[in-house]
Amino acid sequence: MSVSGVSSQSPSGGIASDSTTIAGNFDTFLSLLTTQLQNQDPLDPLDTNQFTQQLVEFSSVEQELKSNDYLSTLVQSTQNSANNAAVSYIGKEVTATGVDSDLKNGQAVWSFSLPQAANVNVVIKDSQGNQVYTESGQVEAGQEQFTWDGTKSDGTVAADGTYSISITAKTSNGTNVAADTETTGTVTGVDLSGSEPSLIVGSQSIKLSDVTSVRTPSS
Repeated sequence: MSVSGVSSQSPSGGIASDSTTIAGNFDTFLSLLTTQLQNQDPLDPLDTNQFTQQLVEFSSVEQELKSNDYLSTLVQSTQNSANNAAVSYIGKEVTATGVDSDLKNGQAVWSFSLPQAANVNVVIKDSQGNQVYTESGQVEAGQEQFTWDGTKSDGTVAADGTYSISITAKTSNGTNVAADTETTGTVTGVDLSGSEPSLIVGSQSIKLSDVTSVRTPSS
Protein backbone atom coordinates (compact mmCIF):
# COMPACT_ATOMS: atom_id res chain seq x y z
CA MET A 1 0.00 0.00 0.00
CA SER A 2 1.14 3.54 -0.64
CA VAL A 3 1.54 5.81 2.33
CA SER A 4 1.97 9.51 2.85
CA GLY A 5 3.25 9.25 6.39
CA VAL A 6 4.26 6.86 9.11
CA SER A 7 1.96 5.47 11.77
CA SER A 8 3.30 3.83 14.91
CA GLN A 9 2.81 0.12 15.30
CA SER A 10 2.96 -1.73 18.60
CA PRO A 11 5.03 -4.92 18.53
CA SER A 12 2.81 -7.99 18.79
CA GLY A 13 3.75 -10.85 21.08
CA GLY A 14 7.41 -11.00 22.09
CA ILE A 15 8.27 -8.35 24.68
CA ALA A 16 4.67 -7.16 25.11
CA SER A 17 3.49 -10.70 25.87
CA ASP A 18 6.42 -11.37 28.20
CA SER A 19 5.74 -8.11 30.05
CA THR A 20 2.11 -9.13 30.65
CA THR A 21 3.22 -12.52 31.97
CA ILE A 22 5.82 -11.02 34.29
CA ALA A 23 3.30 -8.42 35.52
CA GLY A 24 0.89 -11.22 36.38
CA ASN A 25 3.59 -13.11 38.24
CA PHE A 26 4.58 -9.90 40.02
CA ASP A 27 1.03 -9.27 41.27
CA THR A 28 0.64 -12.89 42.36
CA PHE A 29 3.96 -12.83 44.21
CA LEU A 30 3.05 -9.57 45.96
CA SER A 31 -0.34 -10.95 47.00
CA LEU A 32 1.21 -14.13 48.39
CA LEU A 33 3.89 -12.20 50.28
CA THR A 34 1.33 -9.83 51.82
CA THR A 35 -0.95 -12.71 52.83
CA GLN A 36 2.00 -14.56 54.33
CA LEU A 37 2.99 -11.55 56.45
CA GLN A 38 -0.59 -10.97 57.62
CA ASN A 39 -1.10 -14.56 58.69
CA GLN A 40 2.27 -15.48 60.16
CA ASP A 41 2.36 -16.85 63.70
CA PRO A 42 3.49 -14.08 66.12
CA LEU A 43 5.16 -16.77 68.25
CA ASP A 44 6.92 -18.22 65.22
CA PRO A 45 7.54 -15.35 62.77
CA LEU A 46 8.96 -15.80 59.29
CA ASP A 47 12.64 -16.65 59.27
CA THR A 48 14.72 -13.51 58.59
CA ASN A 49 16.87 -15.18 55.92
CA GLN A 50 13.83 -16.56 54.16
CA PHE A 51 12.06 -13.20 54.26
CA THR A 52 15.17 -11.47 52.88
CA GLN A 53 15.32 -14.01 50.05
CA GLN A 54 11.70 -13.28 49.18
CA LEU A 55 12.39 -9.53 49.12
CA VAL A 56 15.31 -10.16 46.76
CA GLU A 57 13.02 -12.14 44.45
CA PHE A 58 10.43 -9.37 44.68
CA SER A 59 13.04 -6.80 43.63
CA SER A 60 14.23 -9.06 40.79
CA VAL A 61 10.71 -9.38 39.35
CA GLU A 62 10.22 -5.61 39.60
CA GLN A 63 13.49 -5.07 37.70
CA GLU A 64 12.37 -7.46 34.95
CA LEU A 65 9.21 -5.43 34.48
CA LYS A 66 11.19 -2.22 34.09
CA SER A 67 13.66 -3.88 31.69
CA ASN A 68 10.81 -5.10 29.49
CA ASP A 69 9.31 -1.61 29.42
CA TYR A 70 12.64 -0.18 28.30
CA LEU A 71 13.11 -2.89 25.64
CA SER A 72 9.58 -2.39 24.34
CA THR A 73 10.24 1.34 23.95
CA LEU A 74 13.54 0.64 22.19
CA VAL A 75 11.93 -1.82 19.75
CA GLN A 76 9.17 0.67 18.93
CA SER A 77 11.72 3.45 18.38
CA THR A 78 13.75 1.21 16.06
CA GLN A 79 10.63 0.25 14.10
CA ASN A 80 9.62 3.90 13.69
CA SER A 81 13.12 4.78 12.46
CA ALA A 82 12.98 1.98 9.87
CA ASN A 83 9.53 3.12 8.72
CA ASN A 84 10.71 6.73 8.36
CA ALA A 85 13.73 5.57 6.38
CA ALA A 86 11.53 3.49 4.07
CA VAL A 87 9.12 6.36 3.37
CA SER A 88 12.05 8.59 2.39
CA TYR A 89 12.74 6.19 -0.52
CA ILE A 90 9.52 7.15 -2.33
CA GLY A 91 10.38 8.76 -5.65
CA LYS A 92 13.95 7.42 -5.57
CA GLU A 93 15.40 4.88 -7.98
CA VAL A 94 16.60 1.79 -6.14
CA THR A 95 18.57 -1.27 -7.10
CA ALA A 96 17.94 -4.50 -5.21
CA THR A 97 18.81 -8.16 -5.45
CA GLY A 98 16.31 -10.02 -7.63
CA VAL A 99 15.51 -11.21 -11.15
CA ASP A 100 12.15 -9.48 -11.78
CA SER A 101 11.67 -6.09 -13.39
CA ASP A 102 8.65 -4.23 -14.77
CA LEU A 103 8.43 -3.37 -18.45
CA LYS A 104 6.90 0.09 -18.62
CA ASN A 105 6.97 2.71 -21.37
CA GLY A 106 9.18 0.46 -23.45
CA GLN A 107 11.87 -0.14 -20.85
CA ALA A 108 12.82 -2.77 -18.30
CA VAL A 109 16.14 -2.49 -16.50
CA TRP A 110 18.31 -5.02 -14.68
CA SER A 111 21.79 -4.73 -13.22
CA PHE A 112 24.35 -7.50 -12.90
CA SER A 113 27.98 -7.86 -11.96
CA LEU A 114 30.71 -10.20 -13.17
CA PRO A 115 33.96 -10.98 -11.34
CA GLN A 116 35.73 -11.34 -14.70
CA ALA A 117 35.11 -10.85 -18.42
CA ALA A 118 32.82 -13.48 -19.90
CA ASN A 119 30.53 -14.43 -22.74
CA VAL A 120 27.04 -13.71 -21.46
CA ASN A 121 23.71 -15.19 -22.51
CA VAL A 122 20.58 -13.34 -21.41
CA VAL A 123 17.12 -14.93 -21.35
CA ILE A 124 13.98 -12.95 -20.53
CA LYS A 125 10.71 -14.64 -19.60
CA ASP A 126 7.21 -13.33 -18.98
CA SER A 127 5.18 -13.89 -15.80
CA GLN A 128 3.98 -17.28 -17.13
CA GLY A 129 7.56 -18.47 -17.64
CA ASN A 130 7.49 -18.20 -21.42
CA GLN A 131 10.78 -17.21 -23.05
CA VAL A 132 10.28 -13.96 -24.97
CA TYR A 133 13.78 -12.65 -25.66
CA THR A 134 17.40 -13.80 -25.75
CA GLU A 135 20.66 -12.00 -26.37
CA SER A 136 24.33 -12.96 -26.18
CA GLY A 137 27.54 -10.98 -26.10
CA GLN A 138 30.94 -10.36 -24.56
CA VAL A 139 30.86 -8.41 -21.29
CA GLU A 140 33.76 -7.01 -19.28
CA ALA A 141 34.22 -7.56 -15.56
CA GLY A 142 32.41 -5.25 -13.15
CA GLN A 143 28.94 -3.76 -12.77
CA GLU A 144 26.81 -3.71 -15.90
CA GLN A 145 23.24 -2.73 -16.74
CA PHE A 146 20.93 -4.49 -19.18
CA THR A 147 18.03 -2.52 -20.64
CA TRP A 148 15.32 -4.24 -22.65
CA ASP A 149 13.02 -2.17 -24.86
CA GLY A 150 10.24 -4.78 -24.86
CA THR A 151 10.89 -6.09 -28.36
CA LYS A 152 10.55 -9.88 -28.44
CA SER A 153 12.83 -12.22 -30.37
CA ASP A 154 10.12 -12.57 -33.04
CA GLY A 155 10.00 -8.79 -33.54
CA THR A 156 6.67 -8.16 -31.82
CA VAL A 157 6.34 -5.80 -28.87
CA ALA A 158 5.75 -7.26 -25.41
CA ALA A 159 2.93 -5.97 -23.23
CA ASP A 160 3.77 -4.01 -20.09
CA GLY A 161 4.15 -6.23 -17.05
CA THR A 162 6.65 -8.08 -14.90
CA TYR A 163 9.45 -10.02 -16.59
CA SER A 164 12.29 -12.10 -15.19
CA ILE A 165 15.86 -12.39 -16.39
CA SER A 166 18.37 -15.22 -16.20
CA ILE A 167 22.02 -14.68 -17.05
CA THR A 168 24.58 -17.38 -17.72
CA ALA A 169 28.20 -16.39 -18.15
CA LYS A 170 31.25 -18.36 -19.25
CA THR A 171 34.87 -17.50 -19.90
CA SER A 172 36.47 -18.13 -23.28
CA ASN A 173 37.64 -21.56 -22.09
CA GLY A 174 34.13 -22.57 -20.98
CA THR A 175 34.42 -21.96 -17.23
CA ASN A 176 31.18 -20.81 -15.60
CA VAL A 177 31.19 -17.33 -14.09
CA ALA A 178 28.73 -16.29 -11.38
CA ALA A 179 26.50 -13.37 -12.38
CA ASP A 180 24.75 -11.56 -9.53
CA THR A 181 21.47 -10.15 -10.84
CA GLU A 182 19.68 -7.07 -9.52
CA THR A 183 16.55 -5.17 -10.46
CA THR A 184 16.21 -1.40 -10.77
CA GLY A 185 13.11 0.80 -10.54
CA THR A 186 11.48 3.83 -8.97
CA VAL A 187 9.79 3.50 -5.59
CA THR A 188 6.12 4.50 -5.72
CA GLY A 189 5.01 3.43 -2.24
CA VAL A 190 5.88 1.62 0.98
CA ASP A 191 4.27 -1.36 2.71
CA LEU A 192 4.60 -1.15 6.51
CA SER A 193 2.34 -4.09 7.36
CA GLY A 194 5.13 -6.66 7.82
CA SER A 195 7.94 -7.03 10.32
CA GLU A 196 10.23 -5.26 7.82
CA PRO A 197 9.23 -2.34 5.56
CA SER A 198 8.89 -3.22 1.86
CA LEU A 199 9.29 -0.81 -1.04
CA ILE A 200 6.73 -0.88 -3.86
CA VAL A 201 8.47 -0.73 -7.23
CA GLY A 202 5.96 -1.16 -10.03
CA SER A 203 4.14 -4.40 -9.20
CA GLN A 204 7.02 -5.66 -7.07
CA SER A 205 7.47 -5.57 -3.31
CA ILE A 206 11.14 -5.27 -2.33
CA LYS A 207 12.36 -5.69 1.23
CA LEU A 208 14.36 -2.75 2.52
CA SER A 209 17.23 -5.08 3.45
CA ASP A 210 17.53 -6.22 -0.20
CA VAL A 211 18.26 -2.71 -1.49
CA THR A 212 21.87 -2.30 -2.62
CA SER A 213 21.82 1.28 -3.95
CA VAL A 214 19.62 4.38 -4.03
CA ARG A 215 19.80 7.30 -6.43
CA THR A 216 17.76 10.23 -7.70
CA PRO A 217 16.12 9.28 -11.03
CA SER A 218 17.61 10.98 -14.06
CA SER A 219 15.23 13.38 -15.73
